[in-house]
Amino acid sequence: MTQSTDPTQPTADFLQAAADLGIDFEPTDLDNLARFLALLLDANTRTNLTAITDPAEAWTRHILDALTLLPMLADLPDAARIIDIGSGGGLPAIPLAIVCPHLRFTLLEATGKKVTFLRETITALSLANAEVIQARAEQAGQDRGTRQPDGTRSAGMRESFDVVTARAVGRLAVVAELTVPLAKPSGLVLLIKGQKAPEELEEAAKALEILGARHAGTVETPTGRIVALEKNCLTPRTYPRRDGEPKRVPLGVPKRG
Repeated sequence: MTQSTDPTQPTADFLQAAADLGIDFEPTDLDNLARFLALLLDANTRTNLTAITDPAEAWTRHILDALTLLPMLADLPDAARIIDIGSGGGLPAIPLAIVCPHLRFTLLEATGKKVTFLRETITALSLANAEVIQARAEQAGQDRGTRQPDGTRSAGMRESFDVVTARAVGRLAVVAELTVPLAKPSGLVLLIKGQKAPEELEEAAKALEILGARHAGTVETPTGRIVALEKNCLTPRTYPRRDGEPKRVPLGVPKRG
């Protein structure tokens, strides 16, 4: 089958795969997804946002990959809060924000040039349900907000999101420490992973126990695997640890050698 190389046109393979997943697009969704992809590929010529530069491949490996999360978001109430860790080029958050205008998305990104791209793209697409915060996940996970006169805290990011997502951020034992503290108790963490997911889950077993989360299931998708974690209780105050430490010394993983 001949694929279009015009990023403004979704490929036949993408449309078929989306239909197979039961995704119904609103009239403007495909246009906005195409505009996002065009903005991403154009910005990528100046800032390193993605290794995928072929438009046809990007429709599947970026847009479809992001939308495979939709079934797990289907039961969320209006205005439910979702935070995407290490958003980079806006995946999966921006495609999800386009097709889920009733949900609220926060894109967390530490790198200044990527933050600029994300903010400009959200403005260009008029996404009123998305915002960008420039910070490391370790900092966000320890953000307890402002203490009020009555002793309560408000506006903190820690344990305030219904769903936390992450894509291609690192080993599961590392990503769990960066994501679980941001989820509400009973909230979900949805991690887009590859073929090494089972091994990473086994390695992360102790980390999940420490953080107060459990493996709720792994879903095979046309583009990879989604590992779902369910948060059982409040995360101990110690976690996440200081900037860089979760990656340098993964939680619960025995040191090699």
